[in-house]
Amino acid sequence: MKKILFLSTIASFLLITSCKKQLDQLPISSSTTATFYKSPLDFVQGTNAIYSSLHNYPNRLLNLSEIRSDNIYGVSVTVRDWDPINNLSPGIAANTYIDEAWTTNFNGIFKANTVLSQIATNGSVINSETLATRLQAEARFLRAFYYFDLVRYFGKLPIIDHPVTVSEATTIGRSPVDDVYKFIIADLQFAMANLPASYSGTDVGRATKWAAEGVLAQVYMARSGVTYGIDGPGLASNEWNLALPLLNDIISNGGFVFNTNYANIFSYTNQSPTVNKEAIFDVMYTSGISGSNDLYGASFPWTLAPNTYFSSLGSNTVANGSLEIIPVSNDLVNSYASNDIRKAFNINTAGYTFSGNTETRPFFKKYLDITRIPTTSRFDWAINFIALRYTDILMLKAECILRGASGSQADVDAIVNQVRTRAGLAAVTGTTLPQLFEERRREFADEGSRWFDLQRSGNLLTIMNAWIAKEDTQKRINTAVANYIIYPVPTRELNTTPGLYTQNPGY
Repeated sequence: MKKILFLSTIASFLLITSCKKQLDQLPISSSTTATFYKSPLDFVQGTNAIYSSLHNYPNRLLNLSEIRSDNIYGVSVTVRDWDPINNLSPGIAANTYIDEAWTTNFNGIFKANTVLSQIATNGSVINSETLATRLQAEARFLRAFYYFDLVRYFGKLPIIDHPVTVSEATTIGRSPVDDVYKFIIADLQFAMANLPASYSGTDVGRATKWAAEGVLAQVYMARSGVTYGIDGPGLASNEWNLALPLLNDIISNGGFVFNTNYANIFSYTNQSPTVNKEAIFDVMYTSGISGSNDLYGASFPWTLAPNTYFSSLGSNTVANGSLEIIPVSNDLVNSYASNDIRKAFNINTAGYTFSGNTETRPFFKKYLDITRIPTTSRFDWAINFIALRYTDILMLKAECILRGASGSQADVDAIVNQVRTRAGLAAVTGTTLPQLFEERRREFADEGSRWFDLQRSGNLLTIMNAWIAKEDTQKRINTAVANYIIYPVPTRELNTTPGLYTQNPGY
C-alpha cells in the first residue's frame, strides 16, 4: 500500500547533483541524511533540492487553477484528466492532478524540514552563521510557499514542522486553516527578515526578501477573502492593511521595473532575473543538457496548447501539446477589446490545419515561441516561469486600496491605466473592484491565477454559474457550489490511515 507522500520520502532525501545552474530543475539522486551533511556545500545542495519540488508548479497552476475557471471550456471528445476538473465533478478524489498537488508539495515540505533539522543539529559544519541563517530562511520560505499552494487547493492540512517517522505521521491529522496560515506567516516573516535583497553569480534565482514579502502579502489577502461557509482559504480576516505595506516596500525599494512591452516579459531572451525586472520570483529551468532525462527543461509552455497545433507546424516528432485541444472560453476571448495587444499574444484565435482538418477553437499560446520548439524532448523548453511578477504586486496594491487600505481612487486608476496603456488601451477613471478583477483576468490569462482571484473576489459562485449558463453548450459542467471552491483530499491519502483525515464536504 502506498504511503502518504511525506512518509514515502523518509527513507531517502532527494539531492540535486552538480550542474551548470544550481537552482535550475536538475536530476536527483538519493542519499541518507546521516551520511550526507558533512560540509557547507552539502547544505547548499540540500537546500537546492527543496527548489526542485517547484518543477511542476507552473503545470499545476494551469491544470488546477486555469482549467477550473471561466477562462477555459475544457470539454473533450475522449474524457481526459482535465475534464472533471473543468466540469466541477464531485468524483475527482483520485484525479492525477489533485494527487500530484498534494504529493509534490508535501515532498518539498519534507525536504525543507530535513534541511532545517540538519541545520539545527549539525549546522556547525557550515562554518558561517550568515550562510546558515540564509539557508534556513530559504528552507522556511519554500516550506511556506508549498503550504500556501496546498491551503488554497485543499483547506485544512496536516502541519508537519520536522522530519517524521511513518508511525508518527499516521497520528497527525489536519489542522484548521487558521493554524496553517499562522505556520505559513511565521515562516515567511523569518524569511523576510533573513533573506538577502539580491544575489550574484550562480546564486541568482534564489528566494529574496522581496519574494518573501510578496508571498506574505498574497497570504494576508487570501486570508482576507470571504469564507463561502467552507474550510477554505478565505477567513474574512480583513487584513488588507497588513498586505499593503509589504507591497509598497517591494514597489519603493525592490528595484523592480514595470516593463512597457508586454511580450518582452515572457521572451525567451529575457530570462535572467537580473535582466527581467518584472520577475520577483522565478521557477528556473535549463534546457539542452544531455542525459537530463527530461528533468532540466520546462513543459508548461504546451500544457494548454494542443498537440495537433504542433503537428500543423511539422513539429510532431517530440509530441508537444495536450492530447486534445483545451479551448479558451469564448467569454474570455470576447472580454478583450479588439485593440488589446494581450489578446493576440495570449491566445491563438487564427485557427490551423492538420491532417486535412481545420481547428478554429482558440487556445492559450502565451509561452509558445515556435522558433524555439525543443527538438529532442517535449519536456525541455528553455523558459522560466514567473511565479511572482511586478505587475501583480501593483495590481494587488490597487485591490488593497479598493478594499479599504490606505490610498486613493487616483492611486488605483494610475495602476490600472499603467497596465492598460501597455496593452494599447485608453485610460479609465473610477475603477471598481469587479473591473479590477476583469483587468487581472485579461492581464494574467494563462498564468494560473484566475481561480485564486475568483476565490478572493467573493463572487466566485455568481461569476462561475453565470458563465456556465452562457458557455456550457454541451451541458457538461455542474453547478458551482461552495464545496467545489477547494479540492478533495486525494483518495490514497484517505486510504493510508483510514479515519485520520475526513474528506472535504461535497466529494
